[in-house]
Amino acid sequence: MPPKLRFAAIGLNHDHIYMQVDRIAAAGGQLVSYFAVEDDLAAGFAKHYPDARRVTAPSTIYEDKSIALVLTAAIPSERAGIAIEAMRHGKDVMTDKPGATSLEQLSRLRQVQSETGRIFSIYYEERFENPATIRANELVRAGAIGDFVHLIGLGPHLLRKSTRPAWFFERARYGGIITDLASHQCDQFLHLAGPADVEVVRASIANRSNTATPELQDVGEAMLRSPAASGYFRVDWFTPAGLPVFGDCRLLIVGTEGTIEVRKYIDMGRPEVQPALLLCDRTGVRAVDFANVEVQYGHQLVADILDRTETAMTQDHCFKAMELALKAQALAEASTPHRAA
Repeated sequence: MPPKLRFAAIGLNHDHIYMQVDRIAAAGGQLVSYFAVEDDLAAGFAKHYPDARRVTAPSTIYEDKSIALVLTAAIPSERAGIAIEAMRHGKDVMTDKPGATSLEQLSRLRQVQSETGRIFSIYYEERFENPATIRANELVRAGAIGDFVHLIGLGPHLLRKSTRPAWFFERARYGGIITDLASHQCDQFLHLAGPADVEVVRASIANRSNTATPELQDVGEAMLRSPAASGYFRVDWFTPAGLPVFGDCRLLIVGTEGTIEVRKYIDMGRPEVQPALLLCDRTGVRAVDFANVEVQYGHQLVADILDRTETAMTQDHCFKAMELALKAQALAEASTPHRAA
């Protein structure tokens, strides 16, 4: 039996780190060690992964030549620096979204990835983990609605303001609402539009109802365009407390011969809490089953690490999706009067 791929985690500030670890472990990886400044986060992580060792400095992980992959869900502004250091030490990287919070960070990531030849991959939970979304993408690729021409992406989230750490409300640390939340929609549009040139047409952000935390942007929107398709997305922190999931996230995918609607986490109005996938084409309207969809990202990434391939996500896609979110964020802030610094 071949040895397991050994990996480590640096930065546990978002709960996505648990999903990241579980996906790599399910694909045959072995979590060796982890680093976190925060004792409470480390304690919770240790309960889930008692066989992994907490180290006192990230350098212990960087300098361990047996570790092939570093995962991070650190404070967003710190993720690029962690990834750069890991790649310079010969390790591949899987980061939670967003992978960078500035265009300058993105430029450095591109340079170091090109110099080292390491894999830099971003974990987009909404596309990689959601079975209805996975099936919808398969249908589009199979031509179920003709040629893809438009995407509407909605990403409302539950604020849970009293539980958030201080950095969550600091623009320089979380990166802005489009950089953070709408990175999912940029990734999704690019996935459907393909490698064609995509540009940001317009974007805006605002703080509508959180004046006590002026650097929090609680709503953002943008429009994207490729030579053959266009897209609009809106993200916000206005999910009502009564919704039993973190947000009623949706996609409406328009093709030349049909439409697909993805209700990613809940189909409101039904008693059960579950997603829904609806297809309308020339034959009528129907719900599409996605019960047997398998999540592939973790297995694909491990295979890419071992075989030096790009099946989970190409580097071009990874960097372009980040670039779209960051450019939309910059455009929104440049056109918003009296914005927070």
